[in-house]
Amino acid sequence: MSTIETLRDLSDRFATVGRLESIVLRPARQQSAHFVDQVEAVPGYGLMGDRRSTQERTTLSARKREITLLQAEHLPLIAQWGNLDSLSPLDLRRNLIISGINLIAMRSPFPAMTLHWKIGDQVEIEITGPCDPCSRMEKELGHGVYNAMRGHGGTTAHIIVGGTLRVGDPVQLKG
Repeated sequence: MSTIETLRDLSDRFATVGRLESIVLRPARQQSAHFVDQVEAVPGYGLMGDRRSTQERTTLSARKREITLLQAEHLPLIAQWGNLDSLSPLDLRRNLIISGINLIAMRSPFPAMTLHWKIGDQVEIEITGPCDPCSRMEKELGHGVYNAMRGHGGTTAHIIVGGTLRVGDPVQLKG
């Protein structure tokens, strides 16, 4: 007799562990972004040194966008669809570039089921939704880039447990 598995049963199974490829901070609005090797993630604030970390967010609704994540594997696709020779994570204003795991699947499709993710040894996050591109992408990167990013703009998350994030950290479902 075989067990019938539901989609809920399958929603928290991942075949691989992801990897934190890059950390990107932007100190102020409309300033250039830069890479860092490590950063402190603080619940209610986000990533220290990023423009969004200057003021505490006290409600869960306000904390939905403490950090943004982008699928590393999507960079060449966005570049190709945007008719760009290359594309740097610095151009896209996302904080964490993750490879090896499907970011969209990191958010449960069931409202009553949450998935908590561990990045490195300390930090825990929850994916809160999609991070759609804004019109600035088109303005800065060229004709058609907004549409090239649609559906591939990454995700937003809030920090559950803070700590230090480092490039190379594993990204995995908290077990």
